[in-house]
Amino acid sequence: MWNNVKAKVMGLKILHSFCNYCTQRHASVGVWVKRTPEKHRRCGQVPGKTRLFATRNSLSTEPPWRVLFFGTDDFAVESLKLLSASRDSNDRVVESLEVVTLSNDVPVKKFADQNKLPVHVWPLGDLQGRFDVGVVVSFGCLLREGLINQFPCGILNVHPSLLPRWRGPAPVFHTILHGDTITGVSVMQIRPKRFDVGPILHQEIYQVPDNFTADQLGATLATKGAQLLIDTLRTLPERITNRREQVQDGATVAPKISTSMSWIVWEEQTCVQIDCLFRAIASRIPLRTIWMGKTIKLLDFAGKCNISLSGRGRIPVPGSMSYQKESNTLAVCCKDGWVGFKAVMLKKRLSAADFYNGYLHQSFQNRSGPPKQECLFHSNRTKLHSAGEENSLTQLHAVH
Repeated sequence: MWNNVKAKVMGLKILHSFCNYCTQRHASVGVWVKRTPEKHRRCGQVPGKTRLFATRNSLSTEPPWRVLFFGTDDFAVESLKLLSASRDSNDRVVESLEVVTLSNDVPVKKFADQNKLPVHVWPLGDLQGRFDVGVVVSFGCLLREGLINQFPCGILNVHPSLLPRWRGPAPVFHTILHGDTITGVSVMQIRPKRFDVGPILHQEIYQVPDNFTADQLGATLATKGAQLLIDTLRTLPERITNRREQVQDGATVAPKISTSMSWIVWEEQTCVQIDCLFRAIASRIPLRTIWMGKTIKLLDFAGKCNISLSGRGRIPVPGSMSYQKESNTLAVCCKDGWVGFKAVMLKKRLSAADFYNGYLHQSFQNRSGPPKQECLFHSNRTKLHSAGEENSLTQLHAVH
């Protein structure tokens, strides 16, 4: 327990004290009021057991903290789980825990209800000094300065990237999409009116495994981010004192993923780029192309196929198809090679064999001359660059 001497060294002004055991605290204009003997008898504890707090906008002395959690999705639930478990652990980091979320059908709300955590309706009103620190994970709303200032230790954010790289709502997707081999998690302090620009309190590096999907990376970083949050809260005053401002060098933006990203440009995208695109978004938005004037979805990516670019006496053009019977794979020519898919979606899902037998077999019998339209996929550049297509999806972590 800190004492008055240590508080003076840290430049903190000590106000009143209150009972560590009784949860019925009383505040007036953000100042804690000392419990009377009558109030202490309500909780069955002897007066005198106290914990000291600093003035508003200054640090509380030490954990456990009173935490207000802001979140929505499964990525956020991992942090909420550890915060909830910390209330009963030996090295208790959290004293009390309450939740803010945006709707009734999100994972964070379901977890809060199952674990009997108080839930607040967004937007919030005056919190009246009820919390020491806020925690934001995949929340998606900017927080006003007046709200941030109601937390003496500020509001922390768990972000699944090594900031300043991939600021924004979809860092996990862009990590996979751009083929990053190194990523990580950051715990930062929230700044008003802007996402992901606040000072860094703690970071941990993570090496992305080969062939990881965005879903796999998101789940891994959710677990690592939750543990990093607890580690940060254990030494929060020290972390805040040693916080590091973000630099602009290396800053990149991670916008929401959208359906327009799913159109493959066979002439421009390489095997590696198509692989990254599939692993980044295909679990939410299937990859798409144009065949015979219709949209066709490409499913079950099989990776790069070993097919000669100059077989059969002619050089295939990007978008050319070749059915590989041995592996039941539909191979498609792209900028620097061939990529394979095990199934497609027209009106219904078809295996590569069914698609070939039903639509391509006759055309493939005549291989002389230029490829027939039935044997070509076309890039839909109009859709790819359409500014009007706004059907977008947020990150599963994503998330702020």
